Amino acid sequence: MGPWRCLLLLPLLATALRAQQQQFMEYVERRLTLLEERISQWHDQSSRYSTELRDFKNQVLGMLETAEKEREAMRTEAESAAVRVDRLEREVDYLETQNPAPPCVEVDETLMEKQVATAKQRKNEKYTKLTDCSDTIASVRAMKILKRFGSASGLWTKDAAGNSEKIYVFDGTANDTVYVFPRMREFTLFSATRKAARIKLPYPWVGTGHLVYDGHLYYIRQQGPFQVIKFNLANKTVVDSSVFPAEEQIPVFGLSPFTYIEVAADEEGLWAIYATKEDEKNICLAKLDPTSLDIEQMWDTPCPRENAEGAFVVCGALHVVYNTRLPSRSRVQCVFDVSGTLAPEDASLVYFPKRYGSHSGMKYSPRERQIYAWDDGYQIIYRMEMKKKLEV
Repeated sequence: MGPWRCLLLLPLLATALRAQQQQFMEYVERRLTLLEERISQWHDQSSRYSTELRDFKNQVLGMLETAEKEREAMRTEAESAAVRVDRLEREVDYLETQNPAPPCVEVDETLMEKQVATAKQRKNEKYTKLTDCSDTIASVRAMKILKRFGSASGLWTKDAAGNSEKIYVFDGTANDTVYVFPRMREFTLFSATRKAARIKLPYPWVGTGHLVYDGHLYYIRQQGPFQVIKFNLANKTVVDSSVFPAEEQIPVFGLSPFTYIEVAADEEGLWAIYATKEDEKNICLAKLDPTSLDIEQMWDTPCPRENAEGAFVVCGALHVVYNTRLPSRSRVQCVFDVSGTLAPEDASLVYFPKRYGSHSGMKYSPRERQIYAWDDGYQIIYRMEMKKKLEV
């Protein structure tokens, strides 16, 4: 091909090349436009999804907040219901205390005469011991003054038979409320009664001769003839009661005119210490059946009432504590052993350390071998040194 032909083809080739470039550019532009549309569509969808997710999140947060409020409201209602249930239980306990199961507390004159006659038939008989206890008090080993609580006269004690550590406090000589501390620590550390439970008794008590024994409270009620009330401390009901079968009772201790019957416990069981007009100079002793409150046996003792301030029983032997009208040093000056194994003249003359005044309550604990005493408002523990009766 000649040169002139080549020159003729060059413009044609340039035109064709420009046409292809234009087509390519148009193709690229179309692809870019489509890509931009897809990116815009994706952006719109992403924005919509973000908005929906944010709305869902806000909705869930609102639901959680509502659920938390409802949970708090339910918890408050549950606590309120628990408080109401607790109050209802206390009210039921109070109503049971105010309206206990009615025991036979009416005085049956025929039954009382029969009990007196039966007791008199066994009066001063020789006592057959239930245990092999042969100990007697040799001396006061130690004295511990716990605190000063309540009135000048009163009584404090533990359960003489059980293993409970509860402290029972009878403030005064006539009342219907007993304070119960869970342990000695709470009774010792706190001067107020806020740490104590209160037991309101169905009948008022009189004197300081009461006893807690094997989960029951034995206390004295005066309404006509004196009655011994057996009160269950667990369910707060009267289990039994008995008119004490002794005629024309008088205060058992000359220095404690508020106490007519002293219920005591020792290794042998329950005892009643009392006095009557029939032999008003001396103190009498009776063995009680803790289940039925029947008098099993009665004794006239040689221990005088005059200047006596309290008494307790140890291993079947009555120990009477004496003082003077102007309070001095207390002492065990008369001992009466119902089994006859300890003669009065062979017993140790036990002195208590000089303190504040005169004892209004003295409770012997057989399992601890110590005495819980109330002296002019002070609560005292006397730890006793024991010896065998034959060694005294």
